[in-house]
Amino acid sequence: MASTLSEAYRDHPQYLHHIIPIDFSSVRSLPDSHAWPQTMDGAGRCSADDDDEEGSGLSIPVIDLMDPNAVEQIGFACEEWGVFQLKNHGVGLSLLEEVEAEAKRLFALPANQKLKALRSPDGATGYGRARISPFFPKYMWHEGFTIMGSPFHDANEIWPDHCAPFCELMENYQKQLKVLAEKLTRMMLGFVGISEEEAKWVGSSGSTGAVQLNYYPQCPEPNRAMGLAPHTDTSVLTILHQSQTKGLQIFKDRVGWVPVHPDPRALVVNVGDLLHIISNARFPCVLHRVTVDRVQHRYSVAYFYGPPLDYVLLSPLAEQARFRGRHSERVYRD
Repeated sequence: MASTLSEAYRDHPQYLHHIIPIDFSSVRSLPDSHAWPQTMDGAGRCSADDDDEEGSGLSIPVIDLMDPNAVEQIGFACEEWGVFQLKNHGVGLSLLEEVEAEAKRLFALPANQKLKALRSPDGATGYGRARISPFFPKYMWHEGFTIMGSPFHDANEIWPDHCAPFCELMENYQKQLKVLAEKLTRMMLGFVGISEEEAKWVGSSGSTGAVQLNYYPQCPEPNRAMGLAPHTDTSVLTILHQSQTKGLQIFKDRVGWVPVHPDPRALVVNVGDLLHIISNARFPCVLHRVTVDRVQHRYSVAYFYGPPLDYVLLSPLAEQARFRGRHSERVYRD
C-alpha cells in the first residue's frame, strides 16, 4: 500500500524544506518561520488566543457504540457536527496507551536519529512535517510519523537492532482500527440509504488505511504558533486517539471554534472529504485545527480510512437521500 501511495505522490513531490522539522528541543524562542499572523483568511481567527470564544461552552456528541440507537445517533452527529466522540468502541485502553507510549518514545529521540527515517519528497511514510505544510505560509509546531502497513523499513532506520516491538504494535493497531473503521463506515452509509452493494469496497482487501503519529512540543509562544493549521481530511473518515492535553478544535458554522475535550475512554471520529461527497453533502467534512501549549507536550494518533486507490467516484452515492438530521430528535448519552 505504501509503495502504491508513493506512486500517487510522485506527480506532486514536496521539497525537502517542507519535510524536515526544526529541532524543537533546541528552540528557546519562536522563530519567524513558525510565527503565525493573528488572523488568517478562512474560518475566523486562527491563532490560539481565541480559545475562550462562545464555542468553548459546547461539546461534540459522545456516542456509545453499544447503544441500540447507535446508528441513528452517529448519523445525526455526522449531519449536525461532522464529528463525535465514540465510547465502547472495542479498542482496548491498554492498546491505546501502548501506542501513545511508543509515540512518546519515538519523538523523544534526538533529531538526528529521527531524521534517519525522513520521508522522501515523493514518499508516503516516515518522519517529517505535516503533509499540508506547503499550503500555508508558515510552518506548524508539529512533527509526525506516518505508517502504512508494516513500518519496518522506517522503524529499522531508527532502531536497527530492536524495532520489532514497535512494528508489531503498530501493525496490530492498524488491524483493529481498520475493523472499527469498516463498521462505522457501513453504519454511516446505511444511515443515508447507501446499500452494501453500492459500497462493496468497504471491507475489501484494497481499502486503504494509514496511521499518523503526531507530536506537538511545548511552545514558548503558543498564542503565535499553530500546532496544525485548519484543514479537512481527504479520507472517508478519521479515527483519532488524543492524549490528555487539550488542543484539538473543530469549527462549527455560526458558532466558531469548539474544543474537543480529551476523554481517555473515547476515540474522536470525524467525517472526511470523501464521505462528504459520497453522502451528497449530508455529512459535512469538519474543519479542524490543533493549538499548542506553553508547558505541556501533546500527542495524538490518527487513523485515516478510505476506499482502494483506484476507486472511481463518478457522483454522490446518496443523490436521493432525504436530509433528516436538522429536524430530528437526537439523544446522546455520556
